[in-house]
Amino acid sequence: MSDPDIRWSFEPIILLALASYGGVYWWRFRAARREADGRGAGAAQAIAFGAALLVLAAALLSPVAALGEERLFSMHMVQHVLLGDIAPALALLGLSRVIMRPATRRLMAIERRLGALAHPLVFLGAWLALIYVWHIPALYDAAATNDVLHVLEHGSFFAAGVLFWWPLIQPVPMRRGLTGLWPFAYIAGGKALLGGLGVLLTWSGTAIYDHYAEAPRTWGLSAVEDQNLGGAIMMAEQSIVLVIAFAVLFVAMLGRSEEDERRRERLEEAAA
Repeated sequence: MSDPDIRWSFEPIILLALASYGGVYWWRFRAARREADGRGAGAAQAIAFGAALLVLAAALLSPVAALGEERLFSMHMVQHVLLGDIAPALALLGLSRVIMRPATRRLMAIERRLGALAHPLVFLGAWLALIYVWHIPALYDAAATNDVLHVLEHGSFFAAGVLFWWPLIQPVPMRRGLTGLWPFAYIAGGKALLGGLGVLLTWSGTAIYDHYAEAPRTWGLSAVEDQNLGGAIMMAEQSIVLVIAFAVLFVAMLGRSEEDERRRERLEEAAA
């Protein structure tokens, strides 16, 4: 057993990418505020996007990245949770139709071309497929030792997260959106289907990934214990996110119900 080298990484390429991402957003955010008098480009959007940048920085620059790449499967799982679930959700919450106005027509045109493929269930299937495929042992081990594959893996996780959260957050409304109780079924089904991977990793009695089986032992964790911890982290994060999402969806549903009731009352008053 050896002590890990706890360090932050300040790779110029990652710093430049995050700074460019933030700069483009700030430019468009300020323009949207001028165009719409602040509607759809307020403090809530700015805070969410700022949080997304912080989560991305934590995933890519903090000691979590170095530990996950070199030593601990559990830290690699933390990194993937940040990249593939939390950061995409926050990034989409930082957007709105007003902020995305320059790209709205292009997105709607792409959606029309995709036809039936532009459907929440297709997005859900793509999200699950990307995550499960990248956890195939041969591919996972290859990504851990090949820089190009590693970047592709991380990009795939972020893109998969965007696909999963888009039908729920909808910065630009979808033609085949989720209505009624379908948002609850969508996120519950997605988290349950992904839970199979978490159960496998949590309760497996053998080390599935050679890269981490051969890595230096850290903090007294065996390869199997480290893998079980990674699975438990994945399951805990998915459960917490599910509870939070349910609460937000329920509050939003109540808000829409109240707004519909007020609209009916106004129409009845106008008719009277």
